[in-house]
Amino acid sequence: MKRLLCVLMVLLLLPAGTLAETVVTSFYPIYLFTLNLTQGMDGVEVHNMADVNTGCLHDYQLQTSDMKLLAKADVFLINGAGMEGYLSSVTGAFPALTVVDASQGVALLDADTEGVDTAHGHDHDHDHAGAYNAHVWLDAANAQIMVGNLAQGLMDAMPDRAEAIAANRDAYQARLMELDTQLKEALAELPHKDIITFHEAFPYFANAYGLHVAAVVNRDPSDALSPARLAELVNTVKELGTPPLFVEPQYEDMAARTLASETGAKVYELDPVVTGPAEDIPLTYYEDVMRQNMNTLVEALSE
Repeated sequence: MKRLLCVLMVLLLLPAGTLAETVVTSFYPIYLFTLNLTQGMDGVEVHNMADVNTGCLHDYQLQTSDMKLLAKADVFLINGAGMEGYLSSVTGAFPALTVVDASQGVALLDADTEGVDTAHGHDHDHDHAGAYNAHVWLDAANAQIMVGNLAQGLMDAMPDRAEAIAANRDAYQARLMELDTQLKEALAELPHKDIITFHEAFPYFANAYGLHVAAVVNRDPSDALSPARLAELVNTVKELGTPPLFVEPQYEDMAARTLASETGAKVYELDPVVTGPAEDIPLTYYEDVMRQNMNTLVEALSE
């Protein structure tokens, strides 16, 4: 009895917010953003649901471990724009779970074209799978909007930590603004603008920084390249004057290598920032990879 009273007294004396609060993110880019927003905050646990090597969530299947993790979550932070195709299963299983959609207010690109659709707000039905290109984070200006949305969701879920979250948000958004300016300045005067990408990850990047995605090798990275599609791409590459081909480190690049051997096009690597280290993650990781992409594009498009 005395021990129980001691425990109760300790709990009463603890300051508000010291009990662990569990934040779950859907995949790596959202995890990176959230780590920046919660840095220096004791008692906040951030868990990334998809493995850090998963990549984009095109065909992601919920695991039992995911559901166990979400059962403990105070808030679930997602990319939105249709990236989390499983979301209705989550909201059906956990109707009281707060879901924060980072893509709200971002002008979305249609899934099948590079034209900009109008910005839109959306609720937690998230009935957009397949309608829009969901790779919104690859425009650093979009990333600023996303960080703002995530910060607001965290402040609503943890009001006692609002001041710290807001300070982290402001500092991070300032860095992202600097990154956006640097990307625009570095890529604006390149003599060549056409790029051919492995899958549909880079239209937002191209749209933001003055590039043109002339062709996409495979819209779905799991699809095999058919002989007819290969022949079509060979003609496209030659007609465009053999622009560079860009593969992604997360996926097999056999299709792009085959295309390169047929056309003589050079192959480079662009990273969509969907995978990365699991531990000791630099808070600047998103910026570091985006600058690496910038340097690659300068090299590839200056020749």
